[in-house]
Amino acid sequence: MTTPPPAWFSAALATAPEELATECEGTSIAYRAWGDPAARNIVLVHGGAAHSRWWDHIAPLLARGWRVVAMDLSGHGDSGRRERYSLDVWAREVLAVVGDAGTAASTVVIGHSMGGLVTLRLATLAGSEIAGAVAVDSPIRDMAPEDRAARQHRAFGPLRVYPTREAAIARFRPIPDQPVLAWVAGHVAATSIRPVDGGWTWKFDPQVFARDTLTPELLTRLDCRVALFRAEHGLVTPQQGEAIYDLLGRVAPLIEIPVAGHHIMLDEPVALAAALRTLLADWDHSIPHR
Repeated sequence: MTTPPPAWFSAALATAPEELATECEGTSIAYRAWGDPAARNIVLVHGGAAHSRWWDHIAPLLARGWRVVAMDLSGHGDSGRRERYSLDVWAREVLAVVGDAGTAASTVVIGHSMGGLVTLRLATLAGSEIAGAVAVDSPIRDMAPEDRAARQHRAFGPLRVYPTREAAIARFRPIPDQPVLAWVAGHVAATSIRPVDGGWTWKFDPQVFARDTLTPELLTRLDCRVALFRAEHGLVTPQQGEAIYDLLGRVAPLIEIPVAGHHIMLDEPVALAAALRTLLADWDHSIPHR
């Protein structure tokens, strides 16, 4: 018997966001927004081959006192595609959404996995234009798992067309694979596909994996507050987390989510939301380190 979703999850999905879009360097960038348009912004950035709707059940939990925005990077979700992708282009897309959605100077950007690399690159390129940057289980020194799987031809190759919507949804697997909450994974899977001639396929562009990687040398200066999250059973080991902490000048808190796998929003969403809310509350009442 399938366990029904808890009330908080159903209520979160019932909280309808605004469906919006802006443009960055000739490409349409889609985003979804919850909460008061006059409030400060949180911008949520997904990982590689994912999309904004991985955050559907998280965003409403963060929207008390904040306007929460979840965006689709180019080549993902409902945003447009490009001939070439890079962390710098994606960082500029985040900044475009930040500017379109509200007041940039009060915005905190939160990115998961590859989205965390984009977020840290944004903090380097334009950190003075945002209030804070949070990277969630983002391996700076190692290749993100979706990138490795694509380059080893284990996943994310030419998009397969499935005959039915149900057949496509049934093939959904997170990379790397891990235990998930079935009701969260089911929602994410159902929003990861689009109709095409002959059936259904995934929304992402496989070319997103032909991009640069984030090396420590690209984190030259961070002119905003920064925090690092790691999943206990994720990709960023305690040793890697300490190395990143040292790299960032030992001013970015390193926060662990207990028992979570890499895709924290799929297995420990409440713990992730609680940790983010706690961090933001602390930032509201503490002085940035300079």
